[in-house]
Amino acid sequence: MENFDTYQTPLSSRYASKEMAYLFSPANRFRAWRKLWLSLAIAEKELGLSIPDEAIEQMKANLDLDAAQFEIAAQEEKKRRHDVMAHVHTFGQVAPAAAGIIHLGATSCYVTDNADLIFIREALTFLLKKLAVVIDRFSAFAAQYRDLPTLGFTHFQPAQLTTVGKRATLWLQELLWDLRNIKRARDDIGFRGVKGTTGTQASFLALFDGDHEKVEELDRRVTELSGFGYAYPVTSQTYSRKIDVDVLAPLASLGATAHKLATDLRLLANLKEVEEPFESTQIGSSAMAYKRNPMRSERICSLSRHLMVLHQNALMTSSVQWFERTLDDSANRRITLPEAFLTADIVLTTLQNVSEGLVVYPKVIARRIAQELPFMATENIIMAMVKQGGDRQEAHEKIRVLSHEAGHQVKALGLENDLIDRVKADSYFDPIKGQLDELLEPKSFIGRAPEQVDKFLKEWVQPALADEELKASIQQGEKAELHV
Repeated sequence: MENFDTYQTPLSSRYASKEMAYLFSPANRFRAWRKLWLSLAIAEKELGLSIPDEAIEQMKANLDLDAAQFEIAAQEEKKRRHDVMAHVHTFGQVAPAAAGIIHLGATSCYVTDNADLIFIREALTFLLKKLAVVIDRFSAFAAQYRDLPTLGFTHFQPAQLTTVGKRATLWLQELLWDLRNIKRARDDIGFRGVKGTTGTQASFLALFDGDHEKVEELDRRVTELSGFGYAYPVTSQTYSRKIDVDVLAPLASLGATAHKLATDLRLLANLKEVEEPFESTQIGSSAMAYKRNPMRSERICSLSRHLMVLHQNALMTSSVQWFERTLDDSANRRITLPEAFLTADIVLTTLQNVSEGLVVYPKVIARRIAQELPFMATENIIMAMVKQGGDRQEAHEKIRVLSHEAGHQVKALGLENDLIDRVKADSYFDPIKGQLDELLEPKSFIGRAPEQVDKFLKEWVQPALADEELKASIQQGEKAELHV
């Protein structure tokens, strides 16, 4: 028997959280349809249509489907080739007093589209809470390593020093933007409401004998019963598929953030400066037993590319909706929308797992700094000589010659950088030799990086995570466990 409590794909069934998988499951989808039919019946009854109390009570008592009802619905759909009508029939069997009024005046998109909007809003809320936990974990990492010098890279070539914590704030800033964008998308979600076959509400106007005010109140009341603050003022048969574009855009953007972050971690793993979690019994390679492959970060990159691409589906689907609707959106959306949220969910779970177990190797970082710092210190050495009365151009020429000699040692002979030894051996630099240790202190090359970390965490991260909606999830958040 199929498991109707989870959304089943090779991706979701193995990796997605139970909450997100359930949200897009057949069990939850068809329960949402029944709640929408109930809300419609309640509102129609309140506005004067003859709907018996027994019908309402039977509908309330049968919102959940059991295995037998799923089987009935499957057989009905096979016969009718229409999923909504199959479920209207199935609901009527367990709520016979309501069989004649279920779906009264509505079109299929009353349940399918409104349910999708409910799921989208709930899924965005779920992602917001997971993202807040990820931000909290990386902010702790940034604070811990706020002043640990590390070699910066531009073009993946050695550049001026930064700190491990400052680099993490670059990731955090993009994650904060993702938090903002997802929240904006969530808060902007409206309800399709009660609009009819082409959005004119003609069927409901007929039900209420031409009473426009009652039709408007029906739309407002069903929207309220469904937990939404407003309904889209105009629709066609469907809500505009541009809403899907607006929803998947911040998820695709999150994918870009996650991919960049995970790529940085993969490069750092190659440098042996920072590594993602690696269990004591974990195997990195079936052939090369010594390997510690960054498979979590690689998984993040892989899934993030998928997440970014899904946005293109929404764009293309929105662009080809003819007039009041065309059905070529349906099959695509049934895959695209759940997969986007399930993928984002897995990416965030994996990011959290990585953030909670990052291992930093300060001695490896210090060794790499020591290999490059002599070249970076040349300007400081020149300035120190000038302060002692030396000539700037002469000092520059001396350093240039010694730097090239040291570079030859490193590149051509594979030896260590001996520039400082060469400076110490040259009598020209006698006036500043006592200052060389101070001039070569890595922390003198990191600028305001530690202060930038402190200010960023205090003024940007902490206020963002102080939102009451997010605080509980951060405080209750357990460590993220991954399945292989």
